[in-house]
Amino acid sequence: MMRVHRTKRRSVRTSRRFTAARVRFAASSGAILLFTASVTPSWAQQATGGAELPDAPLPQSSTAQAGAKTGHAMISGVVSDIRGGLVSGATITLTLRGRDVATGISAADGSFHFLALEAGTYSVVIASPGLETFLSPAIALKTDERFELPDVALPIASASETVNVVMTQAQVADEELKAETQQRVFGVFPNFYTSFLWNAAPLNPKQKLKLSLRTITDPVAFAGSAVVAGIETGRNTFPEWGQGADGYGKRIAAAYGDQVFGRLIGSALYPSLFRQDPRYFFMGPNHPMRERLKHALLNGIEARGDNGKWQPNYSHILGNASAGALSTVYHPASNSPQKLAGLNALVGVLGGSVQGLVREFVTSRVTHKVPPYANGKPVDRAVAATVAPPAPSEPSSVPASGTTAPAKP
Repeated sequence: MMRVHRTKRRSVRTSRRFTAARVRFAASSGAILLFTASVTPSWAQQATGGAELPDAPLPQSSTAQAGAKTGHAMISGVVSDIRGGLVSGATITLTLRGRDVATGISAADGSFHFLALEAGTYSVVIASPGLETFLSPAIALKTDERFELPDVALPIASASETVNVVMTQAQVADEELKAETQQRVFGVFPNFYTSFLWNAAPLNPKQKLKLSLRTITDPVAFAGSAVVAGIETGRNTFPEWGQGADGYGKRIAAAYGDQVFGRLIGSALYPSLFRQDPRYFFMGPNHPMRERLKHALLNGIEARGDNGKWQPNYSHILGNASAGALSTVYHPASNSPQKLAGLNALVGVLGGSVQGLVREFVTSRVTHKVPPYANGKPVDRAVAATVAPPAPSEPSSVPASGTTAPAKP
């Protein structure tokens, strides 16, 4: 091409020839650069095995409504099921003061990320077919903070029709009992009879007996009897037993006997006969205070049946009455069996309500080794909205796979 040009323009001066050549060279260089830029993405995809690179987070538009800005904080986590299997395709929703601000889908490895967040108080809602919906506690996210949600393990939904059952109900209950018998207040005192999993599998008679035996053979049970016997000895309760080592021995045996018979009768025998669950089912802070108070106070007179329905707590009331009447056999005569049975039944009802309040609002905060998937009664989205007031901002959603970020408005 340059040869033709020189043929047609031989009369042009040498300086102009060089000038024209330089212009052509610059134009050719620009064309080469444009061509290189246009083919670089295809070459890069081939170098990475043909996989598409993920899109960068989409910042909010500068034309968004007043107050809507893009931050630099992040919330991430990993979703698994109760047996440790990673859950992909779970719907992850980020809420800010009760309003949805972003949504996404967990990746193949169960991970998810919410990027470009402003500081604020968020909650994460995780839902997956066949598994119970998870609502995280409030997350007070700071500016530029990278918050990682503790491992989320979703239990199998009790009423699910889409999950293939590979374990029997008794096997599921056994696994849940293993976790429950690790629960201790301050890491010391047993909290075996609190189920932090609301939809826990019902216990069969063998499992109810096993849980009772595990409780009365715990070292804390012996220590508690020793403390009670010491107090009774100091106050000279049941003076017929006298003082000294002999009197203390009788009192500690009687105190331990009260625990054994009360637990075996009220938490194993009668619950098996009436088909009731002897445990307290933790409701959790994601529900209104009034509902939690009612649930705790009814603990003395209401029990969950093995069929999942709530019913009068015959096991607890009759268990206390029977244990009281039986205690007259090995205690010095003071009250008649009938009177002591009635007194124990009344005390048991009142004590059950107090115990419910303690389990719901006090020991739940300081119990160690509670399974991460056990968060009380599941919350649907309607209830979640009533717990936190709605925010004035408009929600935005980002359908993504594994990585989520606020979308452009």
